Amino acid sequence: MRFQLPAPSGPYPLGTVSLQLADTARPDPWVPSRPCRELMISIWYPARSGPARPAVPWMPPTAADRYLNFLGLPPGRVRLGRTHGHAGAPIGGPPGILPVVLYSPGANASRSFGTGIVEDLAGHGYLVVTVDHTYDAAAVEFPGGRVEMNPAGGISDYAKALAVRTADIRFVLDRLAVLQSGGIPGVCRTPLPRGLPGALDLRRVGMLGHSLGGATTAATMLTDERITAGASLDGGAAGPVVDAGLDRPFLVVDTSGKGGMENNPALRAFWSRLRGWRLCLTVQGAAHQSFGDDVLILPLIAPLLGMSPHHLEQEVGTIPSHRAQAFQRAYPRAFFDLHLRDRGRLLDGPSPDFPEVGHTR
Repeated sequence: MRFQLPAPSGPYPLGTVSLQLADTARPDPWVPSRPCRELMISIWYPARSGPARPAVPWMPPTAADRYLNFLGLPPGRVRLGRTHGHAGAPIGGPPGILPVVLYSPGANASRSFGTGIVEDLAGHGYLVVTVDHTYDAAAVEFPGGRVEMNPAGGISDYAKALAVRTADIRFVLDRLAVLQSGGIPGVCRTPLPRGLPGALDLRRVGMLGHSLGGATTAATMLTDERITAGASLDGGAAGPVVDAGLDRPFLVVDTSGKGGMENNPALRAFWSRLRGWRLCLTVQGAAHQSFGDDVLILPLIAPLLGMSPHHLEQEVGTIPSHRAQAFQRAYPRAFFDLHLRDRGRLLDGPSPDFPEVGHTR
């Protein structure tokens, strides 16, 4: 059984590079025996066409094996396939420097789980940085094949996780500034794609997250004004930002499930205190895992996991997977087009192309 993402819709081929970062000023908050906080990021971008370069795997192979084993799947039963990003390809795309979008995954997930959204943004001219929050993420593979997983098997202290993730994102932004200025941002002196230094427009930075990644987006925006606009895919809100609100554009993508705004007082309070441009999109038929690659993966592996149709529906909803993917491709890009590029009309109101999407201002 093999999972393969459909091809992205953008006009540009894709390049990608993964970098190991080390915050030597910060001990690891989850595993004190580690000498410092280590992260893995992937940078996705529009590339120039040219000599063929290998497409990178959806998840690095050793991490994928550990992750599938964690799910209880025997070796070889599921292959996670490759992405459409070519390792180290030269920067291409539209003229000029590229707007930047950061991606933070859900708790106990991996930066790989947003690849479908990320590929589509990069194919339309964005530079997207995906972040694995080590010891929170499902499995993080570092150069040399070392894999780190959550020692407890999952996050239980969400307030701590939110604070750690916020510090992670701010550190990544610091390293992107080093990259933009021509410095070496990572640990292992990974060769950088030609044209990458100097290609980032750090005056136009957006952030996107799923679940806890959405809460991370809001929390980081409160403490770091370098992020111009943020979007939360079925994420909550927690910490000081609930009472403080934000004065910059924010998109809330909601479901009618138990975690939605209707049943989440903290998210309602956060929404009420948004002072900038705001929009809440409610996707009928969607569930929590409808906003990432899980909406394609889970139906594939559900029989192997012994997942009942009812349980699967609780995870990915009743929305057809192709409609969930259409939403993932259209609406995050429309949000960042509007607020980082000043163009596009999809968010003006309900669209006949997306009858399942409701708008609340």
